[in-house]
Amino acid sequence: MRPAQVAQLAFIAVAALGVYSFGATARDGEQRRLCTPLCALGPDYAAQNRLAPDFELPLVSGGKGKLSDYRGQVVILNFWSKTCRPCLEEMPALAELSTMLRQKKSNVVLLSLCTDESVEDARATLSSVLPSGVPFPVFVDPGADMVLSKYGTKLYPETWFIDQSGVIRARVDGARDWTQPFAMDFAQSLARPQSCQLSFERGEPQGSLARICHDLGLGLD
Repeated sequence: MRPAQVAQLAFIAVAALGVYSFGATARDGEQRRLCTPLCALGPDYAAQNRLAPDFELPLVSGGKGKLSDYRGQVVILNFWSKTCRPCLEEMPALAELSTMLRQKKSNVVLLSLCTDESVEDARATLSSVLPSGVPFPVFVDPGADMVLSKYGTKLYPETWFIDQSGVIRARVDGARDWTQPFAMDFAQSLARPQSCQLSFERGEPQGSLARICHDLGLGLD
C-alpha cells in the first residue's frame, strides 16, 4: 500500500472517530438535559410501566370528579389526611405550587386526595390550613378504600407524578418544600415529547443512566 493511501486511510479513521466522539458527547448531553429534573426531584420510585388507576370520588367543591377528567395534562396527585401533621405543614407549599402552575399556564395540574371521614371534614381541615382558599381540586376518599385498593398508599403524605397518557412516572414519599423548582421542572419535563428513561427504586437511581444523578450529585442522600 502506498504511503499516500495509508495517510488517507488514517485520516478517514481519525475523522470517523471524531464524528463518533461528537455524537456520543451530544447524546450524553441530551440525556443529562432530560434527566436532570428527575435527578433533582429524587423520587422514591420512578418508572414508566404502570397506568394510574382511575377513580371517581366526591370533590370538596361539590359533585364528583374522575382522575381521567385530567387525561392530556400532567397531574401531580398528593395524598393526605388531617391526622398527618407533615401533610398539613406542606399544604401551603402545595397551594403555592398550584398557583405558580396556573400563572405559567402550563399543561400541569395539581390535585389532592384526602382520606378523612367526609367532604365536610376535609373542608373544615382545609379552611384552617389554607384560610385564603384552596387553589386546587380536592377529592375525598372516606375510609381510604380506593387509595388502599388501587394505589396501596398507607402512609402520608405521598405525591405522584402522572404523565399526559396517565402513566405513573414518579412517586415521592413524605413532605417536601414544593416551592422549590424541582417539582415544576420535572412536571413540565413530562409534557415534552421526550423525557428521561431513568428509573428509581427505594430512592436510588437504577440502570446505566444512574451515573447522571451521581455525576450531578442530585436527588441523592
